[in-house]
Amino acid sequence: MLEVLVSAVTGVVLGLSLAAPPGPMNAVIAEESVLRGWRSGFFAGLGAMTADACFFVLALAGVAAVVREAPLVRGLMVGVGGLLMLYFAYGAAKDATATFTADAVEEDAKGFRKAFALAITNPYQIIWWLTAGVGLLDLGRFDVLSGLPGELAVTTGGPVIVASFFAGIALWITGFPVALVAAGKRVDSFAPAVAYLSAGVLALAGVMFVYDAATTLL
Repeated sequence: MLEVLVSAVTGVVLGLSLAAPPGPMNAVIAEESVLRGWRSGFFAGLGAMTADACFFVLALAGVAAVVREAPLVRGLMVGVGGLLMLYFAYGAAKDATATFTADAVEEDAKGFRKAFALAITNPYQIIWWLTAGVGLLDLGRFDVLSGLPGELAVTTGGPVIVASFFAGIALWITGFPVALVAAGKRVDSFAPAVAYLSAGVLALAGVMFVYDAATTLL
């Protein structure tokens, strides 16, 4: 029972390690949350999580490893991701002070598609799946207290750690928009500031990705 619990906690931590760090995905979630509300932020996070589910399936099939061995494929993917980030950065800056009257379902779907498109072309998520993700998927068992008295084991590659991994991502994409919306209600200028910050993060990441792709392909 203890081993199952430890494996579950490890899975949640791994999920948070992928979802929580600042970057383009959280910039999109932040933008959608403060400008359109919790639902849009959550659906944007769901789009990124769906991309991770795709990477999970590809990693199981061994397809994701092709990216590591094919510089041309990686370069093209990075370039497309960079151009998308620059495009969405422009949109985030443009929408920062806009008033939205569009249908809520349409806005949710838009945020989902935006985050999914960015995530599925994000090489850093591929890299995560080729590093930490490998440890998640490989069947095995290791002792957390290795070298110390006692035993505290984690089982990898099983349903417990995989399910808790996606639970960790779900926890983040639910709680992060809640925190942003709550903060926005207290500060009137919070939403435009976050939108402009999100645009800046996306623009910076986009420039870096395009430069990376150019050096790889040329």
